[in-house]
Order: sequence, then structure tokens, then C-alpha cells
Amino acid sequence: MKLQQLIDQRAKVWEQAKAFVDSHQKENGTLSAEDSATYEKMEAEITDLTAAIDRERRAEEREAELNKPVNTPLTAKPGKANAAEEEKTGRASDEYRKAMLNALRTNFRQISNVLQEGVDTDGGYLVPEEYDKRIIDVLTEENIFRGLATTITTSGEHKINIAATKPAAAWIDEGEQLTFGDATFDQTMLDAHKLHVAIKVTEELLYDNAFGLENYIITQFGKALGNAEEDAFLNGDGTGKPTGLFHATKGGQIYGTTAAQEKVAADELIGLIYGLKRPYRKKASFILNDKTIAQIRTLKDNNGAYIWQPSYQAGEPDKILGYSLHTSAYAPTNAIAFGDYSFYNIGDRGTRSISVLKELFAGNGMIGYVAKERVDGKLLLPEAVQILKIKPKSGT
Repeated sequence: MKLQQLIDQRAKVWEQAKAFVDSHQKENGTLSAEDSATYEKMEAEITDLTAAIDRERRAEEREAELNKPVNTPLTAKPGKANAAEEEKTGRASDEYRKAMLNALRTNFRQISNVLQEGVDTDGGYLVPEEYDKRIIDVLTEENIFRGLATTITTSGEHKINIAATKPAAAWIDEGEQLTFGDATFDQTMLDAHKLHVAIKVTEELLYDNAFGLENYIITQFGKALGNAEEDAFLNGDGTGKPTGLFHATKGGQIYGTTAAQEKVAADELIGLIYGLKRPYRKKASFILNDKTIAQIRTLKDNNGAYIWQPSYQAGEPDKILGYSLHTSAYAPTNAIAFGDYSFYNIGDRGTRSISVLKELFAGNGMIGYVAKERVDGKLLLPEAVQILKIKPKSGT
């Protein structure tokens, strides 16, 4: 089923679910056990359709990427080099990429001298620039947070200055002496925590030229690194890994107090939005777990309108009270984030590298490869993100 058909189908089921609740709820807003079971089936269908929409979107993005032309059109005069073409050297060259693929296929037994340009400090080989860009594409696709945060490339420990105090304006009478307030700055440091992931490939596939080894390795490494990164960017404790957005003291500011109800209320979400300073609301969005959305779908504002608004057009995100929402399996089920995540900085140290595990899986007829990267992440301005805590259910 095509993307727009899935979106239309979800919209139809959602309208049916809303009408069902409106017509069957009691005066106190509750449903009978039988009606609750019926509504839960509708809600499960909406959840399944939402997952299918996300899959179809990713599939369309991959299809569009694969359909891009592989050659650059000639724009220069005959007899002259193409003006758009520049000679690629080092890790950007085709020679380096082909040498890396040959090394991968031969279990690093055949290593061209050109690969010596990209030996890292741990004895691995820096991936070709084309690989690195494609891995970044996979990370951005699999890792929602990289598309929301600010990413910078660092060559060492990176210091970021943050205004701690700002000069204030003051009224003075004519002829009186001017007073000056000095701005002061704090510093936060972006370090480089090592993240690595290993994959295994059978020897039969490795030596089979028909097997798309490049794409397989890039996709598998990208997904694994992306999942590990997203978990750390959201929940990391800062020890040997990035500091997460939901960190108790170094993440976003806690809005209000722990919710008094077991389920989040519409008024709390409205308060969360307007508890964020207005400049940050311009680019703000929600980050939450899928299970939390299930609680929010039935909520209404004071005018009786549902606060969750499913997307009706391809390419548009679902919204809560008019603000985009992003779901992550790694977002905690007892908290909701709302804010401008561009103030979360991700620091990539250098480039990614690949090394081989020559003997570890030899007895099983498999070859192991390890991808490594160095990355850190921190929220520079906690006031740019508000966190609403949801009280866990009793007995959990």
C-alpha cells in the first residue's frame, strides 16, 4: 500500500475512533469495559498504521536515493575537463574506496599501500569519505535526534562558551555617568567517547562478488551505531558516553513537579508548551515514546478538540497541539520532552574506522568486522528543553 493510502487509512480509522469515544463515553468521560476493548482495537490499528507509514517513508527515501543519477552531466567544452569534476585524492578517491572493498573481501589479507593514508591510532583503517557520508545518512535516518540536534566535527577536546550572565540596560538621568555590566561566560567541553559495533559475515558471502558487501556493511554499521547513539543522546549519564537529553541534572529543565495522575493530562501538556520560553518555542517539538502517544490520543483540550493531530499529508509529521512530535523507542515511558533541540550539540571526533577480527569467529566460518567512532553530546542550554515527568503506575 502506498504512503498516501496508508495516511488516508489511518485518518479514517482515527475519525472513527474519535466518533466512537464521543458517542460511547459516559458523563464522567469513561468507557465501559466492552467499549474500552473496542476502542483499544481501533487504537492498535492506528499504531500499526503509523508504523507502516514510517516504514513506507523510509522506503521512499531509500528509493529516491538509489534513483539519483550515478554520473555527473558534462558541462564543460569538449576537450576540457568537466568544470564540475575535481580530482579526488586521499580517502575521497575511487582508488581508496576500491582498495578498502578489496581488503574487506580478502579478510584484510590484501592491503594496498593507498590504505596507509587512512590508518587510525588503534590500527584500523579510516573508512572512505563516501562510506562515511553514507553512514551519516543512515545514522540520520535511523537516529531521529541527529536530525534535530546541532552536529559539529572536532579534532580534539572542544570548548564551547556559554553566556552565564548578560549585561542589563539601566535608566540614567541626563548628564549622569554611564554604568557598564560585564557579560560572563561559562564553558562546556565536548569530549570524544568511543563507540564500537561488530558484525559477522560468512566466508561464503564475503568471497561472493554478487553479494553487495559495501551496502551491507554500511547499512548494518549505520543502524547499530545509530541506535546506540540515540539511546545515549536521550538517556546517557555522561560517563564514557554522551550526556542525555533526559538526564536528571544535566538534561532539560524539569517542568513543574512529578505528575499527580498516572496518565498525562491535556492541561499538563499545554502548561509544558507555554512553560518553555517563547524564543525556544519557534523551533520546538515533542520527543516521546510510542507508548506515551497511546495515552495522549484520547486527550482533549478545554474546547473538546483532540490534542493529537495525525498527519494527513506525506512528508508532514504528526502533531500535538500544533507542534511536531518525534517518537523514539529509547525515549523513557515516564517523561516527555518539548523544546528546541538545536541547543544539543553532537561532536564527531574525526572519521569512522573499520578493522577486522581475523581469528575470533574463524572456527564458525565467519569473519568479524568492527566499526569505531568517537562522539560526544551535551545539551548546552537546559532552558531550551522542558521535561514533563509522568508518574509511573502504582506497583511498577
